[in-house]
Amino acid sequence: MLILEILTIPKDDPIAFTFFTGYMAMMAASIFFFFERSRVSDKWKLSLLVSALITFIAAVHYYYMRDYYLATGENPTALRYIDWTLTVPLMCVEFYLLTKAAGAKTSLLWKLILASVWMLVFGYIGEAFNPEGGSSSHSVIYGVLSTLGYIYILYTAWIGEVAKLAKDSNNASIQKTVRILAWFVLVGWSIYPIGYMCMPGGWLNTGLGWDSANVDLFYNIADAINKIGFGLVVYSLAIGQTEANRSAASA
Repeated sequence: MLILEILTIPKDDPIAFTFFTGYMAMMAASIFFFFERSRVSDKWKLSLLVSALITFIAAVHYYYMRDYYLATGENPTALRYIDWTLTVPLMCVEFYLLTKAAGAKTSLLWKLILASVWMLVFGYIGEAFNPEGGSSSHSVIYGVLSTLGYIYILYTAWIGEVAKLAKDSNNASIQKTVRILAWFVLVGWSIYPIGYMCMPGGWLNTGLGWDSANVDLFYNIADAINKIGFGLVVYSLAIGQTEANRSAASA
């Protein structure tokens, strides 16, 4: 006889709650971005498609991560990094697409993708292969290596190639959008190292006693802010530029 186990969300478990709301929010955002592609000019359709893919991929992973967490009570580390390995490079692609008209080359695209993969690979090694009980040296070494990729992306977005291309575009809207996305990288992405340092052996774990139970809460909040927020910023630019061009053409 087949018995189906129904997984319920405990009322006093904010992590389970954020897994469910994260899944629903990112699926809704994905549908929104897919449908809104028809409202923007051809120049922005690819950017909105990328935004939709980011949130859709995340929603699918959150569906499985939610069930994994409810069934085991453990951090779905492998599933989470599979999600990030697909979505974070796509978030970096947005910088390339926004500055392509100003002369961004495919070399910039690949540098951003490689930096994001570097960041994620070493972050995964730091979390998934930390000796049982937590090793501070292991956590620090791979945390530092992962941070190098993050610093490169941060530098490129704020004062490096992306920032310069945005300035050269002579488009105030693109400049503003790139700056907002750079703030997402600086502030929004900084939530992930907080979660990482809550792992056994991490600085927040050994110094303040924050345990790995906080990891998923930090990660879930960061994912919702960054993935949906990235898409909404790009959408705002796309719809604004489209309406401005249509108004200019009809004048």
